[in-house]
Amino acid sequence: MEKPRAVLFDAYGTLFDVYSVGLLAEQLFPGQGQALGVLWRDKQIEYTRLVTTSNHGAHYQPFWALTRAGLRYACKKLALDLTPAREEQLMNQYRHLSAFPENRDVLQALKARGVVTGILSNGDPDMLAVAVKSAGLDDLLDHVLSVDSLRKYKTHPDCYALGPQATGLDVKQMAFVSCNAWDALAATWYGYRTLWVNRYQMPFEELGTQPTRTGSNLRDVLGFFES
Repeated sequence: MEKPRAVLFDAYGTLFDVYSVGLLAEQLFPGQGQALGVLWRDKQIEYTRLVTTSNHGAHYQPFWALTRAGLRYACKKLALDLTPAREEQLMNQYRHLSAFPENRDVLQALKARGVVTGILSNGDPDMLAVAVKSAGLDDLLDHVLSVDSLRKYKTHPDCYALGPQATGLDVKQMAFVSCNAWDALAATWYGYRTLWVNRYQMPFEELGTQPTRTGSNLRDVLGFFES
């Protein structure tokens, strides 16, 4: 099979560690940091699906707004006192999430092979610009694609169509990498060759389709280019 000519990465959870906010959350709410980080993320993703599928997107809000809404819900659910100051601290931390340590080496290796690289993310453009700059990845990404222009979120197929549209390549010439099983599944259904990065030793979705490859970190994307 032809080696991919482009590789697109999910951003949140794949290049940037969404659970790194748990460290600050633990300082603010001792004993509840991990629980807050998990519930916040789950609610954030639930909201993306809700606003995409309800009333033909009439209730769309940017990812940043849904992230804030998810934080507020999670704190209410856990009975945590989310003061305005604490809310801004946590939101600022989310804007500057920790990047996974192998990111730069993997992107450099892809660029050395002449592979087109990019992000395809639910994040809105401002969020992605800050995250990419904070991680020092500006010079290694050919495309930073946000679904915000569509007013829809993954897993809507229009979101995955942004990759072929931006690169001019057929989807079968492209690979998509995500740490989120639901994202890797939907990208596989759309036609990408996929790598699911299973960092947390979780089962894959039970819907009858498997990703093209499964790995434990981003370095496993280089397996697409082995002879």
